[in-house]
Amino acid sequence: MRSEVREGAPRFSYPATLALLAITAAMAPSYLVRWHVRWYPTDALEVAIVVTVLVFAAESVRARALPARWPPALAVPTVLLLAAGAVAVLHSPTRIAGAGLYRAYFLEPVAFAVVACSVVRTGRQAWLVVAGFWAGGAVLAIANIDLVLTAIRHHQLDVRGNAPVALYDNPNSVAMFLVPLVGLAGAALLHARDWPVRAAAGVFLAIAVPASILTFSRGGWLALAAVAVVVVLSHRWRWWLLGCTAAAAVAVAAVPSVRHRFLLQFEAGKGNTAEDRLRLWSTTLKILRHDPLLGTGLGGFRSAVLPLWHWDTTWILYAHNIFLSMWVELGLLGLLSFAWIFGATGVVSWRGWRLGELGWRPVQLGVLAALAAVLVHGMVDTPYFKNDLSLEFWTLVALAWAGRHWGGAPARAPTSVPEPTAEGSLSRDH
Repeated sequence: MRSEVREGAPRFSYPATLALLAITAAMAPSYLVRWHVRWYPTDALEVAIVVTVLVFAAESVRARALPARWPPALAVPTVLLLAAGAVAVLHSPTRIAGAGLYRAYFLEPVAFAVVACSVVRTGRQAWLVVAGFWAGGAVLAIANIDLVLTAIRHHQLDVRGNAPVALYDNPNSVAMFLVPLVGLAGAALLHARDWPVRAAAGVFLAIAVPASILTFSRGGWLALAAVAVVVVLSHRWRWWLLGCTAAAAVAVAAVPSVRHRFLLQFEAGKGNTAEDRLRLWSTTLKILRHDPLLGTGLGGFRSAVLPLWHWDTTWILYAHNIFLSMWVELGLLGLLSFAWIFGATGVVSWRGWRLGELGWRPVQLGVLAALAAVLVHGMVDTPYFKNDLSLEFWTLVALAWAGRHWGGAPARAPTSVPEPTAEGSLSRDH
């Protein structure tokens, strides 16, 4: 089997760390399993991340190998983002809680990404880590499907409110976690070189797409549509696939509960969240006018917005926009740093799909589709400020930049995007 690592790359591998990366990815939803070690609160996901980092350090020392450096083009915005987070902890009205958020949403996911960027050196290894997320996502999706279908059978589903949720606190959280993984699976199904990867992707899609629809999250539906467009347009049969996708979307929209849920957004009354979101965005901007540089500090938004919120008291009070959330929680430096990281990773994944090494191209397309999901859903929600979502985001960043570092690029751009042949390999011609 031909190695996919570019010529001149270090040949030392990290077998234990690679396995732990996949296991930790599969454990993303396990942050819900929490306990205290004396005064210190922790959870199963944090333990898995720490063990992964420690084993990576041990394997590096044992082999006397230096880890691959974090991509220089990403180093500055990453350092600035972490610095903004540290300042946001000091600025927070509840510094202990802010420190916990900083650890869970920034320090640990970034550490995991640094390890992944050093260890994941081939497209196959990247798919192994992604398969870990698929495994954890499949468990979450199956539990949620069962609960929603049970509610439907017993006529207990009210589309004017949130759909029932099995593990997470609300169905939007389920959609925010699953839909980016659907993007990775779609890219794998259409373009991956290895049939086992494509088979695993197909199984995950068969579970995760219905689960995403059954969240009845309208932001999730929009993100799912964005993922479908990105993935379908990458294929040489794009127009045929686009027609099939549109037909499937029309069929789903014809289901009465789905149609009613969508149309509620255009009607006054319960189930229309547009007005509350507009009020929340307006209130967030009012808060930012008082301190545009530092915002409220990590964990400070709720206490800042409560005195100004005179509407639905059951509304979950966070900014419901990924960029407003970054600004109000981390300040202007945090917003600009995050936007830098997001934009640079999008460019790298696009170039990796078009010009990268053959084994890495489907991974890069999957990252691009996943980022599209984060961006679209991020316009109406915040697909970052949760343990699983921040880990997922930084893993996307790591895979894109690992592909650029280890996969390299051909000396000359191909005249067309490669497509999978009948044997599952990538061909350069249409």
